[in-house]
Amino acid sequence: MRILIIEDEFNLADAINERLKKEKYLVDIETDGEDGLYSAETGIYDLILLDVMLPHMDGFTILKTLREEGINTKIIMLTARGEINDKLEGFNSGADDYLPKPFHMDELVARINVQLKKHNDIKNKDIITYSDLSLDISKLTITCITNNESTNLVFKEFQLLEYFMNNPNRILSKDQIYDKIWGMENEIESNNLEAYLSFIRKKLKAIDSCVSIKSVRNMGYKLEDK
Repeated sequence: MRILIIEDEFNLADAINERLKKEKYLVDIETDGEDGLYSAETGIYDLILLDVMLPHMDGFTILKTLREEGINTKIIMLTARGEINDKLEGFNSGADDYLPKPFHMDELVARINVQLKKHNDIKNKDIITYSDLSLDISKLTITCITNNESTNLVFKEFQLLEYFMNNPNRILSKDQIYDKIWGMENEIESNNLEAYLSFIRKKLKAIDSCVSIKSVRNMGYKLEDK
């Protein structure tokens, strides 16, 4: 599980980082609002810890922007602004939880675990669908709903297609895909990605699905129906 901390209090961000690493989470830190939004928009994170008072862009603006862009990453607001109006603004803007400062680190970890359990409960549904395409997570198969034709996937094909189907009609850059599927520190040859996408495209064609993965010049790839 990967967590993004957007927090300009360096000591607090480092303390949270150290604790979450002990909990076996992968953690990245941004201390500026605009940089935090850019990282959050990659869609590679399972959860974001978001401060409200940040340089260059406040947390409420970041939250609203992400939700307007259709990014449904779990977000816990961390802020000294604990008044009810601030909490309501956070929840009404799409926050999943709101933890006023100061807080106990054990409570933060507990809240993170609760949100990620909910996240996993949603992600672990056996079937993901988009247009006429059905992805069976337990069997690693895809099926065209209209003709009931199906085919098997290898695990990396499954990971890629799951990522695309959870982000339909959204352009995903190569860097986003590398970071999500192979990990930020894992170097791969660019033609590996192209090869897997080629395999997936052939399988989509074989089952006569109207879903396709389009290349968007100089930007990345997008899952869409024809």
